[in-house]
Formats: sequence, C-alpha cells, structure tokens
Amino acid sequence: MSTATYTVKGMTCGHCVSSVKEEVGEVAGVTSVEVDLASGLLTVTGDGPIDEAGIAAAVGEAGYEMAGRS
Repeated sequence: MSTATYTVKGMTCGHCVSSVKEEVGEVAGVTSVEVDLASGLLTVTGDGPIDEAGIAAAVGEAGYEMAGRS
C-alpha cells in the first residue's frame, strides 16, 4: 500500500471537492481519496504504486490543476 499527497489549485467549494474525489477515485489502483478544501491537499492511497500521471489527468478531468506533490 502506498500514499501520496498533492496540491490541487482552483477548488473553492464542497462541490469542487466532490468532483475531485469522484474522478481520482476512478483511477486504477486507488483505494482511498481524501481532499482538504482549505489547504487544497489531495491525499491518495493505493494498493500499489500511485500513478501520478493518472491522478493529474483525473484532477484535470474534474476541472482543476494539480500543482505538484506535497
């Protein structure tokens, strides 16, 4: 099991958080997604190595930008 934390830019409300959680949760291997609106932190847990490109693509699909790993 592995965990990675990223910073997401552009989230302003609870709907933003839900969108990011839904999209990232669909990435293969992801078992848990936590999003903190106040800090913009996205914490992803997976049953194997985290696919950072897949996470970034999912964040983009939700309409936001992944600013990097925290």
